[in-house]
Amino acid sequence: MNPSVRKLFDLHRLHEYRRPAPLILVNGLAEQSESWFANRRFWSRHFDVKVPEILVYDGESIHRRIEEEGEITVEYLAERLAVYLDEFVQRPPYYMVGSSLGGQLLLTYAVRHPEKVARLALVCPSGFFGDENLPMMEGVRRSQYDTLVKSVFYRSHFASEALIEVIGRKFQDRRWKKGVLRTLRGTVGHSVAPLLRAVSQPTLVIWGANDRVISDVAGSIRAATQMARVRQVVIPKCGHAPQIEKSRLVNQLVLRFLRDKLKNIPPALDPARFLARQEQRNRLRVPQKSR
Repeated sequence: MNPSVRKLFDLHRLHEYRRPAPLILVNGLAEQSESWFANRRFWSRHFDVKVPEILVYDGESIHRRIEEEGEITVEYLAERLAVYLDEFVQRPPYYMVGSSLGGQLLLTYAVRHPEKVARLALVCPSGFFGDENLPMMEGVRRSQYDTLVKSVFYRSHFASEALIEVIGRKFQDRRWKKGVLRTLRGTVGHSVAPLLRAVSQPTLVIWGANDRVISDVAGSIRAATQMARVRQVVIPKCGHAPQIEKSRLVNQLVLRFLRDKLKNIPPALDPARFLARQEQRNRLRVPQKSR
């Protein structure tokens, strides 16, 4: 037998090889799987990264659901995620990272299947507390794609002309636009607040201090404390997409947390510090009573 071929059947080598644990990434409503471009390669050094295409607005799955007159809800999308994991990954327990609406899908899945989830990292998850500002809806109605993109970031240079042009082209596709509208209709206003106390897995929640999509970041932070094993960080000068705006920091935070090595939260990222500053600002906004 050829020596190189013999190595393939070397049982000692096979016993030494271990596949890394699966890491599942789920993007948000206004994003596509490409939104993990600044994170995927880094996390792939340590995990077997999977990015299920759950929110493909021009895809067969969503449009088959629409033709059957079904709603595109968080529960439906979470079930689609469950099918993907059961059929095509099949290696629980899973490590999971989700952004915005993706965070709602992961929480729903984790509560339904607690034995299949090891740890969760949620990036600006929606549905914890209060309403959401949805520039995506304005982008659809008024074709204001620059407003849509710029609302996601704290630093305007991330909302490049090229990115705005890509989003604009997407909205010109009638099938894609229909998928977006039906998904908006079925998911906007959904709350995962009733699930928070039932989340048993260690969970990291990363917030952007200047998030303009989540209407009440402070309220969402307080709501998240209902999770029994939660750690939270708030990134200053950051909007609704920390995985892009602050990718290096997010990459390290998530990796350390998933490996159970995030022992201390830096003071600059401490949610208590953020809440104290918010309360101070609120007091300053209260008008003095006239004497």
